[in-house]
Amino acid sequence: MDEPDKCCSPKPLLEDRPVFSLNQAAELAELFKLLADATRVRLLQLLLKHGEMRVSEISGALEMTPQAVSNQLQKLAYNNVVAARRAGVNIHYRVVDPCVRELLQQGMCLLEDARQSRNHADVV
Repeated sequence: MDEPDKCCSPKPLLEDRPVFSLNQAAELAELFKLLADATRVRLLQLLLKHGEMRVSEISGALEMTPQAVSNQLQKLAYNNVVAARRAGVNIHYRVVDPCVRELLQQGMCLLEDARQSRNHADVV
């Protein structure tokens, strides 16, 4: 049985797969477009850090209007990245896709390694 925090069920390695079909590549590109937004990346990291948050808490932490936060949350919820839970008059949002943490972690790893390589190249 899969662990709840496990990102993906076992799949073939990327290099063991045939070249992506045009449709597969387009779907993957759409997924990356969803994450290719600085506001959504910050919002997701905030939710991963705090677990569940209300729109007002998110908007305060990110210094954004509640409407702008709601718009971003809608896009993420539509794509099953986050989910909402109503508690009385409040709606709490949380990240439900366990792959998000890994994608953001890997992205930061790539960014920091590239930055370190550039800085090292400048010194040499």
